[in-house]
Parts: sequence; C-alpha cells; structure tokens
Amino acid sequence: MDRRLIWFLGLLIPVMAWSWIDPHDRFTWWLESVPVVAGVPLILVFQKKFPLSTLLLVLLWLHCVILVTGGHYTYARVPLGEWARGWFGWTRNNYDKLGHFAQGFVPAILTRELLVRTSPLGSGNRPFDLAQGWSAKRTSRWLGFLVVCVCLAFSALYELIEWFTAVTSGAAADDFLGTQGDPWDTQTDMLMALIGAVVAVVAMSRWHDRSLQRIPDK
Repeated sequence: MDRRLIWFLGLLIPVMAWSWIDPHDRFTWWLESVPVVAGVPLILVFQKKFPLSTLLLVLLWLHCVILVTGGHYTYARVPLGEWARGWFGWTRNNYDKLGHFAQGFVPAILTRELLVRTSPLGSGNRPFDLAQGWSAKRTSRWLGFLVVCVCLAFSALYELIEWFTAVTSGAAADDFLGTQGDPWDTQTDMLMALIGAVVAVVAMSRWHDRSLQRIPDK
C-alpha cells in the first residue's frame, strides 16, 4: 500500500474511533459521517488505478475530521464553535459554517484533480508521465469556473438531501439540519461552500499543480 495512504488511515482511524464512541446521537452520527464511511473505501479501492495527489489526501483527511467531529457532537454542539461563539459574541454555534466552507474547498480540489486528469479540460494522465513532466499551462480557462459550478451544485444537492431527511425523519433530523433558528441557514450554507470553492481555486491551484506532478507512478 502507498505509504501516504498508510499515514492517511493511521491518522484517521483513531479519530473515527473517538467519534464513534458515545456520540450525542447515533442517528445524527450516521447522517454526518456517511461521506467518510463511503468515501474512504473508494479511495482504497481505486488507489492503484487512480492514486490521489498528496495535497488532496491531506485535504480529504481534514474534511473527514471536520465531518466526524460534527457527527460526534452534532454541529450545533461542537466545543470549538461554542468557544468561538463566546470569543466573537456570535448568537449561534457556527461550526457548521466551517463544515460548509470545507464542503466547497475540499471538493473543489477533488473536482479539479478529476477534471485535469480525465477530461479535455486538463492534460489527461500526464501527471503520471514523470519523464516528460506535466504542464499546468495546458489546462482550460474554463477549468476553475466549472470546478466552482460543480461544488455549488453539490452544495445545493446536499441541502436538498437535508430537507428530504427532515421531511421523512421529523424531529430526529433536527441535529442534522443544525439551523439553530436561522431562517437563512440553507442560503448561508451554500454561500460558504461557494466561498470555499472560489478560495480553493484561486489560492491552491498552483500548489495543486505541483502536487499533481509528484503523484507516484502507477
């Protein structure tokens, strides 16, 4: 197994174990953590055919930690959000906004990596061609725009899933929604995801390009 994945799993499994033990609500834990439970096995299954860049693995690990922490406490009760609430005088626990910022930021790099390596927007599998190298100049001008569009669409889909869960589960989904009485929670969640995606594309693209060049050969 790729050493990077060994580190990824070695640092994630203890956090997952902590999150699983005595969460605030087991149903909410599953709702918040299902992207991790489903996503990590996919990374392992495709590691040989499609190894991810180191930058993306680090960001995915951070996103997993954010998700399972929210699953353990529920987003409205995460201590970090409560501390920030006291420091900044906020009227609510805004840890969920961090989660939605990450929901735009991390999937932006994931989407960018998939498009760069598998579509005409990038340069195909050239990152694996270590002898010839890979040039970020070959990426399309539309790449960043489409990455942001995909992330915003995903955020909207997630809000629809939250709505459907609330309708079908009733009060049991209150902790999953985490609106905390904010009538604009859905809109601000999508705004945070949009901001996260834009920041990722603007601030991380060059770093991501360098990380793509260092992907281990298949």
